[in-house]
Amino acid sequence: MTAQPVDRVVIGEAVELEVRAARAGSRMTALLLDLMAMFIIAVALFALVTLVMSTLPFEFDDASLQGITVVGTVLLLVGYPVTCETLWRGRTLGKAALGLRVVRDDGGPVRLRHALTRSLVGVAAEWPGVLLPPVTWVAALTTMLGNPRGKRLGDLVAGTMVIHERTPATWGWVPGMPPQLAGWARTLDLTGVSDELALAVRHFLARGRELREPARTELGRELAAEIAAVTTPPAPPNVPGWAYLAAVIAERHRRARDRLGRARAVSNAIWPDLSPAQPETAPLVRPGVPYSDDTPPLAWPTTASRLS
Repeated sequence: MTAQPVDRVVIGEAVELEVRAARAGSRMTALLLDLMAMFIIAVALFALVTLVMSTLPFEFDDASLQGITVVGTVLLLVGYPVTCETLWRGRTLGKAALGLRVVRDDGGPVRLRHALTRSLVGVAAEWPGVLLPPVTWVAALTTMLGNPRGKRLGDLVAGTMVIHERTPATWGWVPGMPPQLAGWARTLDLTGVSDELALAVRHFLARGRELREPARTELGRELAAEIAAVTTPPAPPNVPGWAYLAAVIAERHRRARDRLGRARAVSNAIWPDLSPAQPETAPLVRPGVPYSDDTPPLAWPTTASRLS
């Protein structure tokens, strides 16, 4: 599974959250949906205004009609996003359909001033490009494509960003924790275990049965040596190789899941109506491990000499 790019924001409580910034593709799709919604609203307002004007005892000249049209267009382009983003916590109809949300750069919810600033800049510097494609449209699109967080001009001025609130599951198969190693695993220092090393061990445990001897044992020894070199304390004596590796990866996953749970608790406090794509209690760990207890143990990582 391809890892999704994430951005990190530090909120006021000094908690670092990982978010996925929305890029040009999803934002343009949301914009098209919002344009459709605004078109429907415009048609309904036009019908209402026409009905009201037909009941008045006097007629409007062409200049008055043009003025009403301009004012109505601006109010629609500004009022629709400002109203939605202020009352709906950073979402419009298009953003809600695609699972997007506008937040401040510190991860907090947007207020009226943020939504109004974004919309005014959009009308002044971006919407004219939609109507009459001048240089402003090119500048706005270039800004969105070139910014690391996919920000448009309005976001840069208002100090906001658009994020994906539906985070896809990033965990694949994870080995279960051998019960006899659970207590020891909680004492491990795993700061030196990189994502690449953990992924290699997880793949080895998941596909070890497909490997033939002596290749399986040799690969297991190499991975165990790499794990032993960056973790403490050493493994208990007489522990099967698969159990050691499984315990390390399962414990690393448990800690990452706990951090994610705490981050989601904070983010839910910031965005109360934000629901994760999957329940936090959803089982992410397949029970058991890919080898049985009678699998010959790999050479064990208490010291480098024992792995030679």
